[in-house]
Amino acid sequence: MDSTLINEEVIDELARSIGITSAVSAITARAMNGELDFEHSLRERLALLKGVKADVWDELKKTITIAEGAKELIDYLRERHVLTVVVSGGFAPMALWLKEQLGLTYAFANHLVISPSNVTYPYPHLSGELSSEHPIVVPEYKQLVLESLAKEHSIPLSETFVVGDGSNDLLMLGAAGLGVAWRAKARVQREAPQRLNGTTLSDLIFLLGSQESKGT
Repeated sequence: MDSTLINEEVIDELARSIGITSAVSAITARAMNGELDFEHSLRERLALLKGVKADVWDELKKTITIAEGAKELIDYLRERHVLTVVVSGGFAPMALWLKEQLGLTYAFANHLVISPSNVTYPYPHLSGELSSEHPIVVPEYKQLVLESLAKEHSIPLSETFVVGDGSNDLLMLGAAGLGVAWRAKARVQREAPQRLNGTTLSDLIFLLGSQESKGT
């Protein structure tokens, strides 16, 4: 989702809301390039975000921008009755919002714990922790979602299509029939099955069209 279907990294935007962008974005960049363990780095960044107002999502929905060509790509897939899914290491409020905006079939993302008002934070706020009641969207979980949905809908993995940009997408990219690194981080550019560095996600339509013409 982040830096793929939308132009921003949501966790960095959360950090911006309390003035700690540099500290969080530096960790994000290293995590997405595979230099840090994803879950550990996520928890580290979330701890820095303790105290962010719980209604911050309403403000982010006004400023987050959907990537160029995203709607065209999803419309193209929906017209062909393709299931469309976002599996994000980001956060559920934004993933569910994006699902509505683009008409996706499913959305999976991390869930955060909201703490009530207290003396230090006199408003509902992010606790800085992930919910223990939901799975954490680590690389292995992304691959599991792909494989589980394919099985549930009787879709051969060879007929699945995955796009991602971060190292936490590599397992999923490798498991798919067609895995494409989109304007990806350096490690992902090297290791993904295929890569594309265009300016609009609609470029992927031409790639899919070439696969259709080959009968794959």
